[in-house]
Amino acid sequence: MSEETTYTTEVVEDSTGTGLARPRDILPNKLYLLPTTARPMFPSQIVPVLLDEGRWSETIQAIQSDEQAMVVGVIYTDVEELSELTWENIENMGTACRVHKVHVQDGKIHLVLSGEKRFRIIDWVSKTAPYYAQVKYFPEVGETDTLEIKAYVTAVINTIKELLPLNPLYGEELKIFVQNFRPDDPSRLADFGASLTTAEAGELQQVLETVNINSRLEKTLVLLQKELEVAKAQMEIRKHVDGEMQSRQREVFLREQLKFIQKELGINKDDRTAELEKFRQRVEKIDVPANASTRIDEELQKLSVLELGSAEYTVTRNYLDWLTALPWAKFSDDDLDLDRAERVLDEDHAGLADVKQRIMEFLGIGLLKGEVAGSILLLTGPPGVGKTSLGRSIAKALGREFYRLSLGGMRDEAEIKGHRRTYIGAMPGKFIQAIKECGSANPVIMLDEIDKIGASFRGDPASALLEVLDPEQNNNFLDHYLDVRFDLSKVLFIGTANQLDTIPGPLLDRMEVIELSGYLASEKLEIASRYILPRLLDKAGLAPGQLRIEAEAIVQVIEDYAREAGVRKLEKMLSKIVRKAVLKVVRDGAGSVEVTQADVENYLGPKSYPAEKRMQGVGIVTGLAWTPLGGATLNMEATRIHGFSRGFKLTGQLGEVMRESAEIAYSYVVSNAGKFGINPEYFENATIHLHVPAGATPKDGPSAGITMASALISLAKSAAVRPLAMTGELTLTGQVLRIGGIKEKILAARRIGIEELIIPEENRADYEGLSDDVVEGITCHFVSHFDSVYPHLFSHRSPAALVSGW
Repeated sequence: MSEETTYTTEVVEDSTGTGLARPRDILPNKLYLLPTTARPMFPSQIVPVLLDEGRWSETIQAIQSDEQAMVVGVIYTDVEELSELTWENIENMGTACRVHKVHVQDGKIHLVLSGEKRFRIIDWVSKTAPYYAQVKYFPEVGETDTLEIKAYVTAVINTIKELLPLNPLYGEELKIFVQNFRPDDPSRLADFGASLTTAEAGELQQVLETVNINSRLEKTLVLLQKELEVAKAQMEIRKHVDGEMQSRQREVFLREQLKFIQKELGINKDDRTAELEKFRQRVEKIDVPANASTRIDEELQKLSVLELGSAEYTVTRNYLDWLTALPWAKFSDDDLDLDRAERVLDEDHAGLADVKQRIMEFLGIGLLKGEVAGSILLLTGPPGVGKTSLGRSIAKALGREFYRLSLGGMRDEAEIKGHRRTYIGAMPGKFIQAIKECGSANPVIMLDEIDKIGASFRGDPASALLEVLDPEQNNNFLDHYLDVRFDLSKVLFIGTANQLDTIPGPLLDRMEVIELSGYLASEKLEIASRYILPRLLDKAGLAPGQLRIEAEAIVQVIEDYAREAGVRKLEKMLSKIVRKAVLKVVRDGAGSVEVTQADVENYLGPKSYPAEKRMQGVGIVTGLAWTPLGGATLNMEATRIHGFSRGFKLTGQLGEVMRESAEIAYSYVVSNAGKFGINPEYFENATIHLHVPAGATPKDGPSAGITMASALISLAKSAAVRPLAMTGELTLTGQVLRIGGIKEKILAARRIGIEELIIPEENRADYEGLSDDVVEGITCHFVSHFDSVYPHLFSHRSPAALVSGW
């Protein structure tokens, strides 16, 4: 039997039991076999069957040759494809069936089979198609009137009754069964119950092979119980799904009714009309430029004729939504009260007096002009010095909306200039999005981390920024999505960066740079007391009196755990103290906690920055360096390894520029040894080793030139340099050139107790521009040539006292 066979279960009439054997009751002892891969067939079933003529025509012809019997054995096989069938794959027990209404059409054999009796194969006559075997029929085995049989029959009938409401097909099959058989016939009932289920073919085969009525009823009852559980679960799922569907259909139906009623009453319009009116009302409320107004009219006309559910309708609607939502000529009024601006800056930030002065000068120009526009500020400095918060304070002082745009890692120019509307999910660029979100055409937009902007195959965002940040071009900024020019000239752009080296030159040229060098320890103490601690206490849920941290303790945190230029690390350390104080309050029931200087190490652990010590001795000179975290001191060490050959060795993970500075210093000292009272033969056969400690830390830059030269002179003269620090680039001719980071380097020198410095003459203006609290107690020597450096190294001697040949 092919897999195309379909089954509809029916019940065949029972024998009348007249006592005479009728021809139809006689079954042959040899049967042709029809294997089925679907499910076993039971006695009393009537099933229509569809067979492949090419495979089974010979078997049907053999059956039809015995016109008196017309009987075939239907037997189950577990092979998936009949092409793989062998006699060994066929089960031993099946059902003998009468064949009715054989009809051949379109290569298919149509016939109807009615089940008669169980049989078992006892011998094979033909083990190939047509399969032919000698069989044995089985009479019913077991008592039919016992209490156990009656109990099983009752249980099976009750289970079938429970199944009837769950599936209408069960009722139809039960009607046929009752019309042809007695409901209390245990054998027929067991077979009918098993055929009613959707059990696996293997389980049904076990029922078929069970001749004993008691055991068969038991197996049938188990299958019916499983069927009942599955049917109940299906009914629950169906009820849930039907309920959801009915609820949604009802909602849709009511909505459509409501739309129709509102339309008939003239109180509502369809979706397209509502959208069009919404956009027209928006346009009436804003002053749209002529070019944008023309584009909006064109798009409204297009929207009015597009199909409501089309993709083009959605694109056009979204485009109109952006065009009509932008504040084309809506500007917030600038508050140009300088006194108020100064109060805002002082309230939000401690220290940074020079930076605040630059910002006030900038705002003063805006007051004179009547507006603050056309300028792009760039706040540059180490992390955590308040660049972003300064930008927010400027917006607050001006009374403008503030929007922060992070450029770090941006690699797609479409983020700046938008995507073209041909792309799915296209959107305007970040600047147009910022304008819409702020609701005004002159907000303060902060371009955060502008030095970390990237580039990729999608374009160069830094180049796209050139149009945005150029006052001569941004009054006609063209976003690819809008495709309509928008005026950005009234926007105040404020950029932030940690360093200027990675910013493209043309982009940097468009910005006014304001440097934030970092905070003094006193400024950090004020910031911690006025801003950080109150915020941390509020965040932790502590009342002001529940935690008190002494000023000396905060100073120790600053010096030993948070020495960087900004205050982020300081906030983290203070947050750690607050958390541990909260734990004491909650766990130990402490009413208040006081943190003294002696307690700091218990709260924060070992010091992150051990105290810097100035190294002293022959060949050792203290230099000053700038790092992204602020200033630092570098001790240059020079020593003579041996006198066998001439050589110069450098260590300390020095960068290329710093190695070149060392080579220049060595060449200058050797070529001018006589000037400095050094025996010219000292370097002839000497191998000199110059080392910069902290070898795990990369170092680079030209500002250590005069320091290295001084270390070499100290070594050659076998004389220790006085307690001073220096910085400056050295040339081969002895010129001392300008360097950067003066404030940070002075702070680093003060941190280790050095009060006498040597810096380039070209940095005098930078030094004089520093606040008094930075340079207080500092003696600074300005030099333009190394000839001016040498007199300060060993003692206060006049140039005339130097060696002959000077």
